[in-house]
Amino acid sequence: MHIAIAGNIGSGKTTLTRLLSKHFGWEAHYEDVETNPYLSNFYEDMQRWSFNLQVYFLNSRFRQIIKIRQSGKTVIQDRTIYEDAYIFAPNLHSMNLMTTRDFENYSSLFELMSSFIKPPDLLIYLRSSVPNLVNQIQKRGREYEESIRLDYLKRLNERYEAWIEKYNKGKLLIIDVDDIDMEEKPEDLGLIIDRVNAEIHGLF
Repeated sequence: MHIAIAGNIGSGKTTLTRLLSKHFGWEAHYEDVETNPYLSNFYEDMQRWSFNLQVYFLNSRFRQIIKIRQSGKTVIQDRTIYEDAYIFAPNLHSMNLMTTRDFENYSSLFELMSSFIKPPDLLIYLRSSVPNLVNQIQKRGREYEESIRLDYLKRLNERYEAWIEKYNKGKLLIIDVDDIDMEEKPEDLGLIIDRVNAEIHGLF
């Protein structure tokens, strides 16, 4: 079974992936941020590095999905291939940070790749307000994220909401994360686990 967690930068995807993986004994697949050779360059000069970054993520996540399906295990994944294609790349294009030529090339590549993969059995979307995202990003203190602009996060949030509204590839669970602390409050995590359990038992 393939469970995936979607959400904006700072919404708590990695934290929830780790906590659910530990609770259910699932194998966790994390987003490739530590070894990503483009990420810090991208935040310094988005226009120059946007296409390179998006293609890197596309390749990395496509490989991840192939591995997940081949493993035969229950896997929980931090961020999906769809977020790159429906949120991040179109957002960069609309902000004139990716040329139309590069965007069309990227989209064509995504369409080809997506025809070979199955969507997750359950998608968990972490819904967050922009102030909460900013707070979480500051709290974790990743150096390359210090230059993220507020309007960039806001635009991403709008695109996430539009995508989720139309999402029809499989089961969807939406969790509002503004007023919960899944790491520090066991009762908050407990509520999430109960909701995930309810969805999963509907999958068998």
